[in-house]
Amino acid sequence: MAHVLVIGGGVGGLATALLAARRGHTAELFERDARAPGTALDRDFFGWRRPTVPQAAQPHALLGAARNVLRDDLPDVYAEMLRLGARERHELDWFEARPPARPGDEDLVMLQARRIVLESALATALRGEPGVVVRHGEPVTGLTTASRAGGDLAEDAPGAGDAGDAGDAGDAGDGIRVTGVTTGAGSYQGDLVVDAGGRRGGIERRLGAVGCRPPVVERHRTGLAYFCRWYRLPEGLDEGPRRPWAVTGGAFAGCAVFPADNRVFAVTLFVHTADTTRSALRDPAVFERAARSFPPGAAWLALGAEPLSGVLATASLDNRWSALVDERGPVVTGLVPVGDSITHTNPTLGQGTSLALWAARRVARTAHRDPGSDRFAVDHHAWAVRTLKPWFDFQVVADAAIGERFATRAGRTGTAREVAALFDCALEDPEVMRARARVRHLAEPPERAYADPEIRARVARWLAARPDYAPNEVGPDREEWEKLTAG
Repeated sequence: MAHVLVIGGGVGGLATALLAARRGHTAELFERDARAPGTALDRDFFGWRRPTVPQAAQPHALLGAARNVLRDDLPDVYAEMLRLGARERHELDWFEARPPARPGDEDLVMLQARRIVLESALATALRGEPGVVVRHGEPVTGLTTASRAGGDLAEDAPGAGDAGDAGDAGDAGDGIRVTGVTTGAGSYQGDLVVDAGGRRGGIERRLGAVGCRPPVVERHRTGLAYFCRWYRLPEGLDEGPRRPWAVTGGAFAGCAVFPADNRVFAVTLFVHTADTTRSALRDPAVFERAARSFPPGAAWLALGAEPLSGVLATASLDNRWSALVDERGPVVTGLVPVGDSITHTNPTLGQGTSLALWAARRVARTAHRDPGSDRFAVDHHAWAVRTLKPWFDFQVVADAAIGERFATRAGRTGTAREVAALFDCALEDPEVMRARARVRHLAEPPERAYADPEIRARVARWLAARPDYAPNEVGPDREEWEKLTAG
């Protein structure tokens, strides 16, 4: 089996180390922050300053794909999350009576919890896991390397190209293999290094320092800014309203509510980064007025919830794909990325945690297969392109549509109107909701789920019965919005 060195102690890093140990490997995890997640959830969530994890205090969605990894591969972590207050919600519970069950419905369950609940449960499991050493407060400062000559792809060049356009296998063999990491305390050797340091982890700089070619990066700006505030429901009220739908988006702004654990929930407003009202939303009074102008915000804030935070802002987000294989083959071997180090996706679809857990599980299942070889690097890249990249591309398309709508303040027409109709139809039609939920929870790609003839026919009938349908005619108009955010 392999000795795996993991850079970064976020969700992807914690899960990689734990899953690897559960598959019989040994693991060492290196985390910059000297503090480890504990079980004092509010203290850690609201009082822990984590500049290298700016998304830590933002809402997270644990989709069915993430829940399935936890339930199937880490059942103790899943049970600990439920013990700490996480709640399950089935998408088909939107309806007063859940429709008759079908195979696959078990995949459509969201786990509602703050990020710290998952981190705490993973950290608890790691503390009792033989074969894992966690080094908090010991950041990785560099990589140790060796030369790899006469690469092992030379005898199978067509496979190299198929596995991610690896190109000429002869070029792939002359390069660098990562053999370990360095920290302020010394150097550590391993069979495989896993980069779970995220988009701010500095791996590109470290690879350049040891002479590697740069990764191939694809980046798409979203043009969206988010403003979030956390609340707690009053004592005796364990759940918020099931209706209205938790996400509403108009021509220039949107609102979403994220139920979490222990009666805690977040309200989020999002606007275009160029919107002139953006800075006003940092004011809690302005934020609440604006949030109450949308159905989900009004319904949840009407319950007398207690604010737990100020307004937390985040912007300048992008969808970023990073590949360690280019047209010449692997940029480096002995090192593979997981989580945001492969793909950082904007949070509108809530995909990030699921994709990170998929990658962590894949590393754990394959780390024994000659992890320092060219073949391993190419296979990991090919898996990522096949399994993760379609969801990245889906996120890019979805965010481009939202960004353009917010930037131009134009209504949805043509195909965009039909897509919006599918979403609105789902709120009334259980079969369409099931298709929508299968996409939302990463159980089925949209090009297959939405192309089903029955689903298309149902949406077409719904739209034909509403010739004057205009998407998202909820929330304030622009004049009202300007007044609400005037301060």
